[in-house]
Amino acid sequence: MPAIASTSGSDAGVPSNARKGLLDRVLGIFTDVHGGEGVTAILLMLNIFLLLAAYYMLKVIREPLILTTPGGAEVKSYSAAAIAGLFIILVPLYSALASRVSRVKLINSVTLFFAACLVVFFLLSQTGVPIGVAFFIWVGIFNLMVIAQLWAFANDVYTVEQGKRLFAIVGFGASLGAIAGSFSTGQLVKSYGPYPFMLGAGALLILCMVLTNVVNGREKRTRAARPIPPADAAAGPSAAESPVASADAPVRGRSGFALVFRDPYLLLIGLLMLLINFVNTNGEYILGKMVLGAYIAEHGAAAVAGLDAKKVIGEFYGNFQTVVNVLSALIQAFVVSRVLKYFGVRVALLAMPAVALIGYTAMAFVPLLSFIRGVKLAENSLDYSLQNTTRNALYLPTSREAKYKAKQANDTFFVRFGDVLSAGLVFAGTTWLGFAPREFAITNVALILVWLVLAVAIGRLFKRLAGTA
Repeated sequence: MPAIASTSGSDAGVPSNARKGLLDRVLGIFTDVHGGEGVTAILLMLNIFLLLAAYYMLKVIREPLILTTPGGAEVKSYSAAAIAGLFIILVPLYSALASRVSRVKLINSVTLFFAACLVVFFLLSQTGVPIGVAFFIWVGIFNLMVIAQLWAFANDVYTVEQGKRLFAIVGFGASLGAIAGSFSTGQLVKSYGPYPFMLGAGALLILCMVLTNVVNGREKRTRAARPIPPADAAAGPSAAESPVASADAPVRGRSGFALVFRDPYLLLIGLLMLLINFVNTNGEYILGKMVLGAYIAEHGAAAVAGLDAKKVIGEFYGNFQTVVNVLSALIQAFVVSRVLKYFGVRVALLAMPAVALIGYTAMAFVPLLSFIRGVKLAENSLDYSLQNTTRNALYLPTSREAKYKAKQANDTFFVRFGDVLSAGLVFAGTTWLGFAPREFAITNVALILVWLVLAVAIGRLFKRLAGTA
């Protein structure tokens, strides 16, 4: 059984009948917000807004950089193996760092490292060094690690009950940030090319780090002023430990991989992450292949290596991501909190695989770019809203070490190992089996059936754990 989380989240001592301010009432339009909870929710929302804006700047520009390398669509799939291999090293290093420093020092260190990397990539691009493959691998590491640790921070801030209500607000910031990043980059990349956006994303990362420190300082002050609940005091010194000391203390214990493989609940989440990304990456390969094929049909194969191809494909992906993120924001604002409130996590876990099952089944019979684009719009918009909020909420009833370490393993290695499996499928399908988009879609249908079984099992365990946390 996983270690059960403490119920003393950052705002856990705020009574549900506390007087609501204006901000609390405004946020109450979207979800149930208790008095005094609005400020922290908005700060976390702004933090993840900036983080996702930075990521989507990089996500848009990485596509033309990788797709215009020789064998671009295939290289994109095979790069996942390198990312997964690196995570075998990076996850234990991250766990070791988490065991030695406080949560805010952990987040600051990782954020500064990635911001410095962006400056290096920009300088290399100005000297003519080809960075397409290396940058694609780096973005694949960056986006998973920094987003996972911010959601771990949010899980540490909130209790199970609060997270189920307030994660919808935090996730809305992610949806808005994705819109801002993809739309601005998609509109400007044709004029400026992909490279200046690396510096812009680096600046946003520094702002994210500042916001994290503001939230951490505010929550420490709030916790220090809050009396220890009588139930915790009666339970003894361990339960009555200062929440401020807990926030400042390193996250001791086992490494992320050890936690996952010793706990059935965490392992099932890891397998779910693997399977979701396996299906999604297969779909991205289908879309990328169709986009590249459409460009070649119009301009010829020789034009793929030129700067114009980078700009045109970058514009397509910028516009595609903008539509995805607008749909995600609408779902996040008006659907997610209501699904979690009225149907719960168990039902929310089943929404995306149900939609994907219908979409890929239909895609197998209509392998056209416009239709495939529509299927991916539906799949990705749910993935970035309801599915994203729900899978992050799965860690609410777990321990701090599971939030920071096991989540890092599941959200990085297992996700990228799904990419590795997809790369193996792409290699086998294109080299030996003669797969066209139709056959890849049929494969996804089979995988989604397994995904549904995993989602049902995880939903049952979450309900049991949440009831005892």
